[in-house]
Amino acid sequence: MSRAITPQVTSPEAPHSRTDRLPDGFGVRIDSRVRRFAGGRVLVGGSPTRMLKLAPAAVAMIDEDFLEVVDAQSAAVARRLLDSGIGNPRPTKLPPSSDVTVVVPVKDNPAGLARLLAAVEGHEVVVVDDGSETPIEAPARGRVRVIRHETSCGPAAARNTGLRHVTTGFVAFLDSDVVPQLGWLERSLGHFTDPAVALVAPRIVALEPDSSALARYEHARSSLDLGGRESAVVAGGPVSYVPSAALLVRRDALVECGGFDETMHVAEDVDLCRRLQASGWRLRYEPISQVAHDHRTRFRTWLARKAFYGTGAAPLAERHPGSVPPMVMSIWTLLACAAVATCTRIGLFAALATQMVTFLRLRRMFTELDAPSRIAAVLTVQGLTGGLWQVASAVCRHYWPVTVVAAVFSHKVRRVVLAFAVAEGIWDWKTHRGSGGLDPVRYLLYKRLDDLAYGAGLWKGALDARRVSALVPDIRN
Repeated sequence: MSRAITPQVTSPEAPHSRTDRLPDGFGVRIDSRVRRFAGGRVLVGGSPTRMLKLAPAAVAMIDEDFLEVVDAQSAAVARRLLDSGIGNPRPTKLPPSSDVTVVVPVKDNPAGLARLLAAVEGHEVVVVDDGSETPIEAPARGRVRVIRHETSCGPAAARNTGLRHVTTGFVAFLDSDVVPQLGWLERSLGHFTDPAVALVAPRIVALEPDSSALARYEHARSSLDLGGRESAVVAGGPVSYVPSAALLVRRDALVECGGFDETMHVAEDVDLCRRLQASGWRLRYEPISQVAHDHRTRFRTWLARKAFYGTGAAPLAERHPGSVPPMVMSIWTLLACAAVATCTRIGLFAALATQMVTFLRLRRMFTELDAPSRIAAVLTVQGLTGGLWQVASAVCRHYWPVTVVAAVFSHKVRRVVLAFAVAEGIWDWKTHRGSGGLDPVRYLLYKRLDDLAYGAGLWKGALDARRVSALVPDIRN
């Protein structure tokens, strides 16, 4: 469900959020991608792009892009930096790991469970056997309790059952097909020194990245791997949700919001993120904390899993309207992308005209800064390229059934779609390739199959729900 976000400059609005004060000693580091103007009094960054104006006293608190909380005033500035996406947290303390209980939902995966229990030995563990054909038994060694559902109720229900048996302040939900890496817990726990943080998620990496060509693709492009950049988890941001394969949660916050929705057997993790955000809690994605996942690399089960993920968009759109749009962009960017796609002189002229409108609107926002035209031009170009990427991705992924029908009847559409499919796939390969990765041809093939499967699941979910809300883009003025 990840997507590129078209830059749209806004002022950081104050969402419905908790106002818990950050503790003394807590640090905030200005993100390296943030642009500074007017002697550091104006910061432009985050996603969507925001402009944050600081008072001279606030600027004086920041030393070499770092702010340390020492009093109520610096705590307020630090909170503003965090909530705007301009800064990233640098906690200096962490709760004790003994205040964490591990909850493992499992069904018919004794080998994976044994592997996981070996990795978390020494921790308090609650295993919830969700109706396995052969009942799970507690190991002779270790602090492990096993609770059994006689019939399978789904992973959300299994996690809630485990939660009811947790008495510690924090709970780590780990699926039976993951293996935490060294230091995963300590690298996440520090975020909870911010009393407004309810959930922290590690990066999900491949357990066996080189076992096959499909495994190498999943290593680069798994739906569970949200990348190497730290981020707040915010609807509409670069990290809009985190997968429930591995989560560290403040117990009281989870109980307060009612736990996982047991009626959902897919996308229950996205739903949880949305409900916690709506209650004012902050959520963080911490990629230096890593958990390895045993990816599905058999072709048929891999395709089925991608389609299964797609079916989750419809119930999410029903519960949280507007939370999972296929595209997010301004009307001017959309018009420019449509004009470019015509591949005509008139279309290119129209695209330039719409981008001039965007440029002028942005320039007015930056008139008080140095070189407002340069800033507006950079953001305009970023918006158009981001918009084109989104359109190309949506044509090949979310809307491919419509794309296929249109391509059958139009030679020009076929050419545009082919160009989009190749260009978007190669760009995605360049963005996600790493050492030992696939060549661009095989990557492109797997990427298009990935998109076809997800799109099929998306449309099936929409048809089953008899709602098109999951297919409606978010177009803004």
